[in-house]
Amino acid sequence: MTSHAHHPVFCSIVPPHLLEHLARSGNPAIAAAARRTLVADAAARTARVLPPATSALSAPAAEPAESARPRRTIYDAEHGTELPGTEVRGEGQEATGDATVNRAYAGLGATFDLFLKAFGRDSIDGAGLPLLATVHYDRNYGNAFWNGEQMVFGDGDDEIFLDFTLPVDVIGHELAHGFTQHTANLEYFSQSGALNESVSDVFGSLVKQYARGQSAAEADWLIGEGLFHPNVEGTALRSMKAPGTAYDDDVLGKDPQPGHMDDYVRTSRDNGGVHINSGIPNHAFYLAATELGGNAWERAGQIWYDVMTGGTLTPETRFAEFAAATVAAAKARYGDGQEIQAVLKSWAAVGVPTD
Repeated sequence: MTSHAHHPVFCSIVPPHLLEHLARSGNPAIAAAARRTLVADAAARTARVLPPATSALSAPAAEPAESARPRRTIYDAEHGTELPGTEVRGEGQEATGDATVNRAYAGLGATFDLFLKAFGRDSIDGAGLPLLATVHYDRNYGNAFWNGEQMVFGDGDDEIFLDFTLPVDVIGHELAHGFTQHTANLEYFSQSGALNESVSDVFGSLVKQYARGQSAAEADWLIGEGLFHPNVEGTALRSMKAPGTAYDDDVLGKDPQPGHMDDYVRTSRDNGGVHINSGIPNHAFYLAATELGGNAWERAGQIWYDVMTGGTLTPETRFAEFAAATVAAAKARYGDGQEIQAVLKSWAAVGVPTD
């Protein structure tokens, strides 16, 4: 396993291009909140991450998966930016009077449950990693991020964004960056970065579907549904079902995600378009999962999980290499059945070659 200490990990749910757009808004409150968020993100991106001072970090030997339990700690930044902040709820403790704290705690648990019960994985690293989250980060902070050690949630600006603990898939998405960090460690740039983002959307969506007991057909396939203020013309940050349709708003702009390689966006912004071009592999997963039917975590999710944990990916993996790996994983687990056909068909539909 390569060390990732040399480059700081900072993976956020709201892409910088969206915040930059908001920072140019004619509404002073929206523009100020977006600028403040961009400044905080820049600082967090370069911060040297120190593990929180908690005894939970000295992990015991991994337990057998079926007896594994989450080890959650929620901290309150009290609108500052010092991490991790003040501990407000530990594993097994009663709910607090703060709904944000309780949602963060529940969301960490929902993510732990998916990985354990659907994939037999003890936490995001497979070895019982404690799950740490800080809420009430900064003021009017319009983002949530994974910094290589823990999750961080803003309360939103109450103009565009509401509290970032509201959608459980946002929590699952950010923790899944930790899963990627501990498996394929996909470089956060260009196509490998878009795959990194897509894997987080895939597992974030699976966390929500698993928690709600929804089949692939019943799921909304939206990422961050419920995050926008009711005045915003949009349903979510991204749509895996129909990339490019999640929002179209006077202030927010239009969702720029492509769903096909023909529309792949070449840009130097957003680490080479990691949040934009993730729409392509996202849509491939949606197509495979809905083609197979039933629960998305059972077959399509299992194939993606096998790819991430199979040791065949490199940090620079590109779309076509990832697609070929899903075909190989489908064949290895299921043989020449409908699974491999669904995977081949899904990548063909988004214009990504698999051979």
